[in-house]
Amino acid sequence: MNMNEKNKVENCRIEPKLKLINMDSVEVEQIEWLLYPFIPYGKVTIIQGDPGEGKTTMVLQIIAKLTRGEPIFPVTDTTMKIKEKRSDEVDSGNDGLDGEDNMQEQSSMSPVHVIYQTAEDGLGDTIKPRLLAAGADCSKVMVIDDSDQPLTMADVRLEEAIVQTKAKMVVLDPIQGFLGANVDMHRANEIRPLMKRIAVLAEKYHCAVILIGHMNKNSNGKSSYRGLGSIDFQAAARSVLIVGRVKEEPEVRVVCHTKSSLAPEGMSIAFRLDKNNGFEWIGEYDISADELLNGDGRGQKSQKAKEFLLEILANGGMAQKKIAEEAEGRGIKGKTLWNAKRELEIDSVKRGKQWYWMLPE
Repeated sequence: MNMNEKNKVENCRIEPKLKLINMDSVEVEQIEWLLYPFIPYGKVTIIQGDPGEGKTTMVLQIIAKLTRGEPIFPVTDTTMKIKEKRSDEVDSGNDGLDGEDNMQEQSSMSPVHVIYQTAEDGLGDTIKPRLLAAGADCSKVMVIDDSDQPLTMADVRLEEAIVQTKAKMVVLDPIQGFLGANVDMHRANEIRPLMKRIAVLAEKYHCAVILIGHMNKNSNGKSSYRGLGSIDFQAAARSVLIVGRVKEEPEVRVVCHTKSSLAPEGMSIAFRLDKNNGFEWIGEYDISADELLNGDGRGQKSQKAKEFLLEILANGGMAQKKIAEEAEGRGIKGKTLWNAKRELEIDSVKRGKQWYWMLPE
């Protein structure tokens, strides 16, 4: 065989055969959600934030609810808020207050198994105590023992564990701990195949894969560019969440939706984390990811809304619809207005077909 013939043979081996997919033959698939619109099944979700902001604690709270078959958000409190809101906001025409509807759309579900891998915290002294504090059924939380050989995102044991446990959620915490010793997380050509593999696993076994990561220190950049490493991490994920601490309220942490490829971005959701009361979901919070990361909390917005309400109601009650219109004209969002109303304990009274707000006596 001469050199030309040898090259032809090698080229035949390397070049794949052309395969075409006719879109007419592709069946439409509905997206299923572990937590709408934040965490889809069968896809990769990234949760990132600065160290110590509560990312892991929040995820362990979610895991606890899944292992018990319980709704992730507190249904009773949320339902009460929605009912209260709808009773005196139904005629307002203010779409800014409709975000509550998406806070809890989970129906009752059966307990599921979860795979949780950590490269930073001890299982016995940190992770299990947090799971127990969250009320988790620890018999449904599995960890791949990688004491003999570190686990990576390309490791075959990851797929074997999903098959054996039938896990509905897989968490790798943090991302950089599972890349492998020879992978440069800043190189797209090295990150892309790893993210592709993890995305294939998520889709193949219809489980939600959550990658937890730390933010970089670029305080001037947009939130989308503060993720650690190659932008390909975020490009491959279908949902990206950022967790941060509110500057004016250090116990309050907020989850902001910065990427959502499968549904409209969700409203920012806050939780309280302190030594005395532990973890508690608060509800929607009027702040963007960039505001959160830059330290521009909602303190100024809330104060502006309170001052507005005290001013406009100083001479007596006013129709809620009129208040909403005036607030919108001053650049006050509906959710901020609603939060200010609650904090000022403003009363709602129905007169005829309209709701009126008035300052407490």
